[in-house]
This record gives sequence, structure tokens and C-alpha cells, in this order.
Amino acid sequence: MIINIKINGMDKQLQVEPQEYLLETLRANGYLSVKRGCDTGSCGACTVILDGKPIPSCAWLSVRAHGHEVITIEGVQKEAEEIGKFLSSEGVEQCGYCSPSFVLTILSMKKELENPTEDDIRHYLVGNLCRCSGYVGHTRAIKKYLGVK
Repeated sequence: MIINIKINGMDKQLQVEPQEYLLETLRANGYLSVKRGCDTGSCGACTVILDGKPIPSCAWLSVRAHGHEVITIEGVQKEAEEIGKFLSSEGVEQCGYCSPSFVLTILSMKKELENPTEDDIRHYLVGNLCRCSGYVGHTRAIKKYLGVK
């Protein structure tokens, strides 16, 4: 079946199978920043932004994305570089596997939360697991990026 979807600002018509997940569709169409992790929607490695909200693409059927807008890290390179500088300044650059989804989550957080507390930040990040860190540096970097004291 054909779905119409906007990916990173570009209108696309994509052939998908009824049981195909958005993760598979995106990767098959060259969006390789969307990583395969747990395949259960728990780890966050596959996170993309759908209509402004972060979602686990491994748990979202592609047909459900018909008529919607998806953003991957490829569509927000300038913002990703800026966030990367904040993360790097706090020494939290690690293996990088979870970085694309982590950055997308931070961008969503910036749009959704106003003056978040550390607890708000930690709660928002609950869907992104990083096996290389303890999130202390991440939280410092996010607070600086968001301009939170």
C-alpha cells in the first residue's frame, strides 16, 4: 500500500506493507539515523518526532503515519549540532548510538516544556536509554541548552 507522509519537510509517497513499522520504512528509505534497539518501544533508539511529539518508531505502524509529518535527525542538523556542543561541553559524548533519538527528544522537550525542573527533564527522558552514561552530565547540558538555572 502507498502512504503519503512528510519527512523532514519533504512530501513522500512510500510503498509499505500493512504490518511494517515506521522504523523499517524510514531505514529502507535512507533515514539511517533511526536506530534499531529493543523492537518493543522501550529503549528510545528509534525515536522520531511525529507531528511534534517524540514516538518510538519501532512500535508505530507505518500506515498510521499516513498524512502525518515525521522528523528525523537528518532534518534538524543545525539544531543537532548546537545541542551536540552543549553535550560535548559536559563530557557526555559517548558511543553515539542513542544520540540521534536523544537530540530529537531534547528538541521536543524545548518546544513542550517551559522552564523545566531537573525532575521534569528526567521524566521527559524516560523513553531514551543510554547505556554509556548516568545522565548527570546530560541533565547539566540540557539545562544549559534550555537556559534553565
